[in-house]
Amino acid sequence: MATVSGFVEKIKYRNEDNGYTVLSLVDEGEEYTLVGNFHYISEGEMLEASGTMTDHPVYGEQIAVESYEIKAPEDTMAMERYLGSGAIKGIGAALAARIVRRFKADTFRIMEEEPERLSEVKGISDKMAMAISEQVEEKKEMRQAMMFLQEYGISMNLAVKIYQEYGPKLYGVMKENPYKLADDIPGVGFKMADEIARKVGIFTDSDFRIKCGVLYTLLQATGNGHTYLPESELLNQSVELLRVESESIKKHLMDMQIDKRLVIRETEQGRIVYASQYYYMELNVAKMLHDLNIRGGVPEIEIKEKLLRIQNEEEIELDEKQVQAVIEAINSGLLIITGGPGTGKTTTINTIIRFFESEDMEILLAAPTGRAAKRMTEATGCEARTIHRLLELSGMPGDDRNVGTHFERNEENPLDADAVIIDETSMVDIHLMQSLLKAINPGTRLILVGDVNQLPSVGPGNVLRDMIDADCFNVVMLTKIFRQATQSDIVVNAHKINAGEQVPLGKKSNDFLFIKREDPNAIISAIITLVQQKLPGYVNADIYDIQIMTPMRKGALGVERLNTILQEYLNPPAKDKLEKETNGVIFRVGDKVMQIKNNYNIEWEVRNRYGIPTDKGTGIYNGDIGVISEINLFAELVTVEFDEGRMVEYSFKLLEELELAYAITIHKSQGSEYPAVVIPVFSGPRMLMTRNLIYTAVTRARSCVCLVGVPEVFQGMVNNELEQRRYSGLKERIREIMEL
Repeated sequence: MATVSGFVEKIKYRNEDNGYTVLSLVDEGEEYTLVGNFHYISEGEMLEASGTMTDHPVYGEQIAVESYEIKAPEDTMAMERYLGSGAIKGIGAALAARIVRRFKADTFRIMEEEPERLSEVKGISDKMAMAISEQVEEKKEMRQAMMFLQEYGISMNLAVKIYQEYGPKLYGVMKENPYKLADDIPGVGFKMADEIARKVGIFTDSDFRIKCGVLYTLLQATGNGHTYLPESELLNQSVELLRVESESIKKHLMDMQIDKRLVIRETEQGRIVYASQYYYMELNVAKMLHDLNIRGGVPEIEIKEKLLRIQNEEEIELDEKQVQAVIEAINSGLLIITGGPGTGKTTTINTIIRFFESEDMEILLAAPTGRAAKRMTEATGCEARTIHRLLELSGMPGDDRNVGTHFERNEENPLDADAVIIDETSMVDIHLMQSLLKAINPGTRLILVGDVNQLPSVGPGNVLRDMIDADCFNVVMLTKIFRQATQSDIVVNAHKINAGEQVPLGKKSNDFLFIKREDPNAIISAIITLVQQKLPGYVNADIYDIQIMTPMRKGALGVERLNTILQEYLNPPAKDKLEKETNGVIFRVGDKVMQIKNNYNIEWEVRNRYGIPTDKGTGIYNGDIGVISEINLFAELVTVEFDEGRMVEYSFKLLEELELAYAITIHKSQGSEYPAVVIPVFSGPRMLMTRNLIYTAVTRARSCVCLVGVPEVFQGMVNNELEQRRYSGLKERIREIMEL
């Protein structure tokens, strides 16, 4: 056991989640490297630490600290070194020397007990003296708070946030109402607050606990796409969570409505309960849609004459519905265009764009994801952006809380355009729709394009379907499959799937293949052969451009098992490939990975061949796919290259936002298009094996779909019209607003 005592010269690395720190300590002129978990420590502080001397193969001798104690600087040299280290803002080396020269060994007592005397030192005013004293006291308080909070299993990173929010009041909050943490601190959910409350000794029927649990239940429901819950379901789920009687919960609902935390509505089916922000979000969206829904007065004959000229110039052939869509686009403030593959949505958009351009109108194009925006750009020849970039997302990179994240474009700074066209609108949730509408002034045309039969958005709400079902806006439904599209079995069979018709799986086809396999391992073997050998040359694409998509996460053919197996075949371990294991998943250089949550603040940069940044920005979004280009074990960083050469550095603690993406769920494929798609077809839960799920999967392929598995399971999915019920009230809010 080695014991050293000295001052912290440099903190080389610190993990703010768990306090793991690598620092250099100087003891009587000797420098030591210390590694271990420290509650809270600054450069310049005095430290006595004991631990085992180890020899790291890369970083040399280190002391793995087992116990430590922070000491007050005792001699004047140590005091001067600490004060001049930058630990106290406003004190540099010269000022530190003057303070210690003036007060000698009494320096720290003066700072704590008689701080006004610091103004005796040249260069320190009365105000600065008090500020220095407050910092000394705060550091002492913060260290005590860190130790107190860690007793409750709270990470260092979260402990700092709690201290910053409450200061010395945190002790009262923790002992009286730890559920307040779930309201005030992003990153603290009900379950963490409940665990703290249990350790503190708060009763299970506490009012604070029940109210927090109800809001948590509603928040969890938004993760499943709901914006509200029927009261009966809310009570059932809350009872299961809280383990109390439903009457104990029910009596709090009215109080929470009075406190404006809930909105309760009576419907024909019974009472429904919203977390208030979601009710008002739906109401705001309905009101803004109403305000955009104004009619123009350009005579149809004028539009048709101009349209005919454009068709002749561009050699475009439109059917009756497409012509109607163009007329409605000219004369409507709000238009929805929907239809399946091959029905001419792209041709219709292109014609509308050409018409608007001939009128010298300013047009903006956007889609929910980077891949969808890229497809839109390729299809129209005009720049399309993600909705987030269109709205000029701004944030504070490096802040885990996403504090300060906002859109620069809003009601005070609207988009400067005559028309805004959004593709893949089925993917837009209630949050994003509200942000988009805030940035569009009445008088600007909004054209929403999408396939309503695809899976709904990952986020809460059922926006496109609710808007169509409200029957209050102009909707053009394209149904005719164009001649060139009928030559594609992908398009023809997608429409058969959507209509619930029999798909001829034995038919010879160039782009829709079904390979019969009865056993999960045989299915996986066929998938590997397809991806490694058959498909890349057939569709002229890279292995990583071919996407395997499966209905589920778990099970023999779920995402998790498939990715583990595919990683071994497509990117096996090698001496020159560094790896990092996190939460049971191995990330390796060369792995195909996917971002699984929106991170608005993470920074990216595009570099030229010399490694010099040529473009920078923020934001990587749920569903973005990239490849790991580098792993730095010492700096604890993983670098991922996404579409368009965007390089992103992930700290190891951020790896929870990534997962392997050799196989992805069909839900995650929304808005994307791939040269070839491979879909395992095997039995699974009925609620997952649905028509709109297989329809979405098939329509993601550009050149080839390969289904591998059991034909009867495939036809069972086609026959299964079951759609997971989404509780969303936008349709009702729209109708209410329209009736006002």
